[in-house]
Amino acid sequence: MAGGPFYNLHVFYYAWYGSPRFEGRYRHWDHALVPHWDPRVSAGFPRGRHRPPDDIGSSFYPALGPYSSRDPAVLAEHMGQLRAAAIGVLVLSWYPPGLADDSGELLDSLVPSILDAAHRHAIKVAFHIQPYKGRDDHTVHENIRYIVDKYGSHAAFYKYKTSTGKSLPLFYIYDSYLTPADSWANLLTPSGSHSLRDTAYDGVFIGLLVEEGHKQDILSAGYDGVYTYFASNGFSFGSSHQNWKAIKTFCDSNNLMFIPSVGPGYADTSIRPWNNHSTRNRVSGRYYETALQAALMVRPEIISITSFNEWHEGTQIEKAVPKKTPTRLYLDYLPHQPSLYLELTRRWAERFSKEKEQWLM
Repeated sequence: MAGGPFYNLHVFYYAWYGSPRFEGRYRHWDHALVPHWDPRVSAGFPRGRHRPPDDIGSSFYPALGPYSSRDPAVLAEHMGQLRAAAIGVLVLSWYPPGLADDSGELLDSLVPSILDAAHRHAIKVAFHIQPYKGRDDHTVHENIRYIVDKYGSHAAFYKYKTSTGKSLPLFYIYDSYLTPADSWANLLTPSGSHSLRDTAYDGVFIGLLVEEGHKQDILSAGYDGVYTYFASNGFSFGSSHQNWKAIKTFCDSNNLMFIPSVGPGYADTSIRPWNNHSTRNRVSGRYYETALQAALMVRPEIISITSFNEWHEGTQIEKAVPKKTPTRLYLDYLPHQPSLYLELTRRWAERFSKEKEQWLM
């Protein structure tokens, strides 16, 4: 559709941020400096926590300041930015009710307001199931039932139209490799001991491909497709653009969907000060366009973007502004506008859509 939103363009979204006005304190913006696993290396780097609002756990500074994910004005602004970028699907990082990410924020309670805000902008919401403590095929079965029962009838709940004409919810399973393939097979293969297939809770399940060996695991686990998540080209087998053609060939021959993940850059040294080697410079948008070009080359059904607002790892396309304090000089999008990455996304979304029509001819 002209102008979007394009529902085959997905973006990873994080709702774990908090501010004093809404949560009584900053959440996530005050991220700890993560120690290196080797104490000898760790000794050479600072420890402690960031102190917002001037010092935040990010190398960039958000145009909205250190915001709360609960703030209705922030949600509305985010949906507006997604629309400006022509992105059709927000992929929400999700933990089950009562289980939180490390900072103790209960994410599930935010889902209704995110669905409502998305619906006002014709954006759909899919779920990115995080690796909470104790996650296995049984708990994920419960999670899927819970999500479908609670949110499945909402107008903004994303459903993917399969080649057989079914409309099914699509779930990304982060760090899926942490659970053995034969456990996933209980849930995801038609003959599994508690299979979701051909039940009211069937869906399109996308596993994370990090190492080359994960291809075979994801296939035998009964997944419907793979994604690569990491925005650092060369960081892993899956996130290396040069491997995408081979992964796509493997997926095509095994009836799996390949969803490459593209990102504008990577910079997590505000939270992992020892991790400089993983930094990927944005080069004024050129890094992002190189990734998008590589994704288009393999003719994928869907492209995912890492990320809308993972500020800690510096993968965000959300608007950022220049900022300098006595102790910090933040990276920024200069000489371009804060909306640079939204504009680039829109341009490539339109190109993706046009090229897709030609592939089908």
